[in-house]
Amino acid sequence: MKFFDHVPKIDFMAQRKTGLWVSSALTIAVLLLLAFRGLNFGIDFTGGVLVEVTYPQTVQLDEVREHLKAAGYDRETVQYFGTSQDVLIRLPPSKDSTAQVSTKILEALNASQENIQLRKIDFVGAQVGDELTEKGAMALIFAFIGIALYIMFRFEWKFSVGAVAALVHDALMTLGFLSIGWVEFDLTTLAAILALIGYSNNETVVIYDRVRENLLAQRRANIFEVVNLSINQTLLRSVITHLTTLLVLSALFFMGGKSVHSFAIALMVGVVVATYSSIYISTGLAILLGISREDLLPPKDEAIDELP
Repeated sequence: MKFFDHVPKIDFMAQRKTGLWVSSALTIAVLLLLAFRGLNFGIDFTGGVLVEVTYPQTVQLDEVREHLKAAGYDRETVQYFGTSQDVLIRLPPSKDSTAQVSTKILEALNASQENIQLRKIDFVGAQVGDELTEKGAMALIFAFIGIALYIMFRFEWKFSVGAVAALVHDALMTLGFLSIGWVEFDLTTLAAILALIGYSNNETVVIYDRVRENLLAQRRANIFEVVNLSINQTLLRSVITHLTTLLVLSALFFMGGKSVHSFAIALMVGVVVATYSSIYISTGLAILLGISREDLLPPKDEAIDELP
């Protein structure tokens, strides 16, 4: 089809300075938001009570949630483990004893009438949450460092700075949205942030790869023309990729159940933000740092060795 053969001619780089200024202002605003409002950490990070119950037959999780909410538990997390008859309930920290909590949960679920059995109840302290927070932060830092080294060796250090800045921007914008919407931040949300880093980096690498090819091939074009050409060449591929990804995430959000809502929301926001950052932040910073054709050419000694 001719539509797919047509390369648009959108001048993205004409707005690069505006994009960088807007991103800088939003980043500062998000940092202030996270400092003063914070995130709605789930039980995985704050600690709480874990209750395992077994039903005599398959049970719907929404039904369990309704019973718990009717009993006053409004921050519960309910999920299957093992089979659709085994249910794991996570509750916020409680001052009640183990016996008191188990009694209240069984009463809320009408255990005597439904023949529900209590398998196990555990208290998770805040120390576990602190450990998860520390490990999650370390996972993000190591991911940024690994990606920076990868981009540096594959392309050039100026590209690496742009790529890492775009990844940090995407993660912060997603966290800011979660803070504004007060979406629960649990282990699945952290997994979504890590997945977003890989997704965004893939988009950036695709554009960088085309920029490198065009810089070496388009000898008479300046850096702005080369970057615009590269982005336009990958634009259709990006649109199709993002739309299909958003379709899958929408399906997860509407039909995946409450347990994956935060995961789907974080990635949906991240995919949209990654589209913007891969165009304006990663390439915009590389241009600001003075990336040029000479940076990508092999050293003179290597070039001489490659001659026949």
